[in-house]
Amino acid sequence: MSLPVMEDLLTPAEMARADAAAIAGGIPGLVLMEAAGRAVARTAMRRFRPTRTLVLAGPGNNGGDGWVAARLLEQAGWPVAVASLAPPRPGSDAALAAARWKGPVVSATPAEVARAGLVVDAIYGAGLSKPVEGPAASLIGAIRAPVLAVDVPSGVDGATGAVRGVAPQADVTVTFFRRKPGHLLYPGRRLCGETILADIGLPNTVLPGITPRAWRNGPWLWRIPCPGAASHKYARGHVAVAAGPGMTGAARLAAAGARRAGAGLLTIVAPDAATAAVLRAGDPGCIVAEDQAAPLADPRIGCWVIGPGLPPELARPLLRAAVGAGRQLVADAGALRAGLPALAGAAILTPHAGEFAGLFGPPGEDRPAAVRRAAAASGAVVVLKGADTLIAAPDGRLAINDNAPPWLATGGTGDVLAGMAAGLLAQGLPPFEAAAAAVYLHGAAASRLGPGLLAEDLPGGIPASLASLWVD
Repeated sequence: MSLPVMEDLLTPAEMARADAAAIAGGIPGLVLMEAAGRAVARTAMRRFRPTRTLVLAGPGNNGGDGWVAARLLEQAGWPVAVASLAPPRPGSDAALAAARWKGPVVSATPAEVARAGLVVDAIYGAGLSKPVEGPAASLIGAIRAPVLAVDVPSGVDGATGAVRGVAPQADVTVTFFRRKPGHLLYPGRRLCGETILADIGLPNTVLPGITPRAWRNGPWLWRIPCPGAASHKYARGHVAVAAGPGMTGAARLAAAGARRAGAGLLTIVAPDAATAAVLRAGDPGCIVAEDQAAPLADPRIGCWVIGPGLPPELARPLLRAAVGAGRQLVADAGALRAGLPALAGAAILTPHAGEFAGLFGPPGEDRPAAVRRAAAASGAVVVLKGADTLIAAPDGRLAINDNAPPWLATGGTGDVLAGMAAGLLAQGLPPFEAAAAAVYLHGAAASRLGPGLLAEDLPGGIPASLASLWVD
């Protein structure tokens, strides 16, 4: 099985560097603009029937792409007009593209926008640095027709997915060479509609000079361990899950996640005899221990999950003991409420938005920057859970996950995820790769199971997702 191609994500600034490198390497900017406009026109013809089309063109390169698309659609027989918000800079590629347009140019007014059967939004690109307001905002507010956005819907920040002022809801967005974080991060991801990545002739040789540090999460970032014919349970790692005295189901869900992700052995560590008795009545494949000291002293138990169903006051001493014993640690739920000092030495932290804010402060609009700062401050891989989960390593690497279905939003699924991350850690994956793989498999399993998912269903969806990803 061949490895899939790496899906780098480029910020708007990095994309500008890629363009500049290609131009410096001998590809004229106008050639790139023609290719981008051709991709937009091609998408319009594939997705929509010929209709009264209005291209909203801004003054920059995004507008230049729009002028090219207008010309090509008009040549294909479409009724097209261009509304220019401001003239391109004289001598620029956008000005040259505009000069090739011989069709109608109409006033950029809300009335013209309201008459359109299709709007091509080429006002602003992904690198917008200020809010959309004034005439541009009025035009966006007047849109009643389907929208084909060039690069991003105008107003969407390509680096963060945040909306600067206002932005239209696009039916389809055409972007070029590489996606940007804002195509995967909400609300930008929703506003983009379907995102199409078009090849416009930029060579991959420009990437080494940029050294991207963000990726769309997927199997191009990691390899799932595949047991060989001679594998045995001890070779596949032993995980311990710390259980609390009340919410034993959380520990059992984490245990199921770790086992289904491939851990060879699983011990649930109970805080007392009564809890141990409840746990022993559960899954028969789990070992149940009442004494924390013995699992902590066993070097074969290399990875712990601490937090699911565990109060912070019980998590703190166990966190210190596990790290002190040199064990790898996945911290979730109650462990995250134990405070940042107690988490020193953890391998992976898995907070949702509220837990993240409690540890590191509100993430704000620039969540990629916030989760990177959190990883650097904690020394751990930080998984900021959500519909667009972000996984950041202390060295600045970032993965954005986009395969999670909405029915994952139910109690207990995070416990399963923490266990999955531990199961992959125990099999030898480094923390960033283990966390990213667990998040991806978590979403893939949920997608296979479909609506109506309960947390206890989720482990049953992991085997088929694993099998589809194993490589030799």
